[in-house]
Amino acid sequence: MLVSVALVIIVGLLLGSLAQKVKLPSLIGLLFTGIILGPYCLNLLSSNFLDISSDLRTIALIVILTRAGLALDLADLKKVGRPAVLMCFVPALFEIVGTVILAPTLLHISISEALLLGSVIAAVSPAVVVPRMIRLMREGYGVKKRVPQIILAGASVDDVFVLVLFTAFLGLNEGGNFSAVQLTSIPIAILSGASLGFLLGYLLVQFFNRIHIRDSIKVLLMLAISFLLMGMETSLKSVFPFSGMLAVMSLSLMIFRQKRPLAERLSVKFNKIWIIAEIFLFVLVGASVDLSYAVAAGVWPIVLLILISLFRMLGVYVSLLHTNLTFKERVFCMMSYLPKATVQAAIGAIPLSLGLASGEIILTVAVLSILLTAPIGAWLMDRYYSVLLENG
Repeated sequence: MLVSVALVIIVGLLLGSLAQKVKLPSLIGLLFTGIILGPYCLNLLSSNFLDISSDLRTIALIVILTRAGLALDLADLKKVGRPAVLMCFVPALFEIVGTVILAPTLLHISISEALLLGSVIAAVSPAVVVPRMIRLMREGYGVKKRVPQIILAGASVDDVFVLVLFTAFLGLNEGGNFSAVQLTSIPIAILSGASLGFLLGYLLVQFFNRIHIRDSIKVLLMLAISFLLMGMETSLKSVFPFSGMLAVMSLSLMIFRQKRPLAERLSVKFNKIWIIAEIFLFVLVGASVDLSYAVAAGVWPIVLLILISLFRMLGVYVSLLHTNLTFKERVFCMMSYLPKATVQAAIGAIPLSLGLASGEIILTVAVLSILLTAPIGAWLMDRYYSVLLENG
């Protein structure tokens, strides 16, 4: 297993840096690292290492959610108002609806499987979008009308919204039945997860105020509590709807709200953890891809991704109606909501690992969505932000 870990880190860093040299996100190089080293190509990764890939992806997902919570100011949502709130869920819903309309015909899957596929590919990638929005705010582009803040806040909550839907639709497919009654579990899961997360975040801040410990220990304590929250979701699945993912993010949101300087210090720590978590996340997803199956799937997954991207852009445009944004600024927002990567890498392989019949096609579409939209979206933002946005 140690040799596998070494190969993942060394080859991942090498191909990630090569991708950056040709102006692509490093995650593209990491995905290809997994494909090359994985069982369907050179088969250099040990079976013991691949057996724990699901747990490693969950840890990376926890880091993603915590970073988002420690950087997201809920006050920004209030200042930006309705557009930011709509951007949290309307584009994702448009894309899921598009998937339900098109996927059964193009990919020959059921409606419940299309719902699951839509929830896998509907999330924006914080790994691609967040750093670029922070750069725009630093350089002053779009800040007068809060364009980066709209995208940053909307994309962060969009991920949590989609992840909650994914959990609900995964349960529907595991049960084999699609019932509208089961969808009532979604608001219950949201409320229960958010409530417990906020409560634990508040208690943690009170504990940190009274007990002086190093920030590194605080990070370990937050990770341990997050692991327990994710475990609670699994344990309560058949008893009570609960979103461990939303609880994890709510915990860090409360820390930001109660003690912002502490949140900023902890965010630096989690950013360092993300460096290694990102490598394992994308490499392990790449290792799960059966290239022969991806080739056999033909062009229809690509056609589907192109068409539902149009649904998504329409959702962004609808969210920004009756705002003071110019047409160019709205176009930039639509571009910014294209990249998919982080969430797809974290959950794309879960249906396959659970033995669902549609698991392979869902993973194939998830990986293709990363390979197509992440570099295109990143390039569009980098190339046109100075053209489409005002420098304030």
